Amino acid sequence: MPRLLVFQHIAHEILGTLQPLLRSHGFRIRYINFGRDPDAEPTIEGYDGLVVLGGPMNVDEAAEHPHLETELRLIAEAVSAGIPVLGICLGAQLLAKALGAEVRANANKEIGWYELEPTPEGLQAPLFSHFAATEMVFQWLGHRFDKPEGAVRLAKGRGCPNQAFRYGDCAYGLQFHLEVDAALIERWLEIPAYIAEIEACGDRICPDEIRRGIGLHATRLAEISDRSFASFIALIGDLRRRGKGPHH
Repeated sequence: MPRLLVFQHIAHEILGTLQPLLRSHGFRIRYINFGRDPDAEPTIEGYDGLVVLGGPMNVDEAAEHPHLETELRLIAEAVSAGIPVLGICLGAQLLAKALGAEVRANANKEIGWYELEPTPEGLQAPLFSHFAATEMVFQWLGHRFDKPEGAVRLAKGRGCPNQAFRYGDCAYGLQFHLEVDAALIERWLEIPAYIAEIEACGDRICPDEIRRGIGLHATRLAEISDRSFASFIALIGDLRRRGKGPHH
């Protein structure tokens, strides 16, 4: 049975549509919820993959969130050991920082539906080969990462140029949220802290526009996310079959 370690930062930033896919492939999932247990000291030993989820904190806030240092260390260990890593939003920023890249505030917050353009390299990568020339994806970002040295940029956006990267054969960082569905987006739009974040953006971000976008884009997002996540799961399975997993 494949084993997956998941770093979670806040109750409502979850695996989303990735969870049922993992369950259907027989994964045993262990969550480390650093929001509940900030002093947790997990180990990556014995796990076949690592997923690092999103959260409202920033990578440079280790003074307020000391677990970020723990995560950076474990992410670096996982990459070094050849364990597949998938970082989503904050998780992608942590992966980038663990690989030596800078993470900084984006010029504008992006909350809602935005155009994503795969790079030529991205269209060759298993996680993105099924993407069209442009796709509408869901964003909730205030910061952005530089591309780590030696990494390959897989997707870009107008307001945030580095949207996805691959490092080596096993580590992927996604700035955008492939894991959300209509219910999860609606849940986020009802969270008081997230409402306040949107209101602080003034007229630039409109919750009603985000909700309209659900009807326009959520079905296609589900299609591409299922295929992307299936590719990540296949990567883990391929490494296990080749005897490169932690149990071999």
